[in-house]
Amino acid sequence: MTATLRPFHPSDLPGMYRVCLLTGAAGGDATSLYRSPDLLGHVYCGPYPTADPGLSFVVVDAQGVAGYVVATAGTAAFEAWCERAWWPVLRAQHPQVPDPRDGTEDHALLARIHHPEPSEVPADAPAHLHVDLLPRLQGQGWGRRLIETLADALRARGVPGVHLGVAAQNTRAVTFYEHLGFRRDASFDWGHRMALDLR
Repeated sequence: MTATLRPFHPSDLPGMYRVCLLTGAAGGDATSLYRSPDLLGHVYCGPYPTADPGLSFVVVDAQGVAGYVVATAGTAAFEAWCERAWWPVLRAQHPQVPDPRDGTEDHALLARIHHPEPSEVPADAPAHLHVDLLPRLQGQGWGRRLIETLADALRARGVPGVHLGVAAQNTRAVTFYEHLGFRRDASFDWGHRMALDLR
């Protein structure tokens, strides 16, 4: 079976969570960083297809889900939805934020779940996305196809632009996004916000 890009189906979610974890350390395997392996997916993957499945796409091969792109057309509305419908369940499941000295990074994600801060959203790029692809399919054009498929879906809704965050140390990803037409919109301690004009 060759790889196939298709719209998200709810049965894809466990595989998407696995991809999220295996690429969650600036593109590398984050398994050793988290005691609760689903936390990365709960923050950076799961809420998007739950809130708006029409903006999620997956790449599937013989071994299962190997990559995905998830997005929201409006960041502010999405964050309001998370506060209303997504975070309360996770807060009940994880009522305490663990001690940051426990050797894992769970505390960072749980702090975000319990105390999310509103995002700074570029006026011309209200949408945002997350894209992840396992190494076995990297370098074959699938990342580009995922983002182009999403961009077409956002244009069909009249969205003027989309942004994403990328870790500063993930220089390969920065170069990849720049080749797709993203610009560095802002830089922070953790990395860069990059934006793509869809008009």
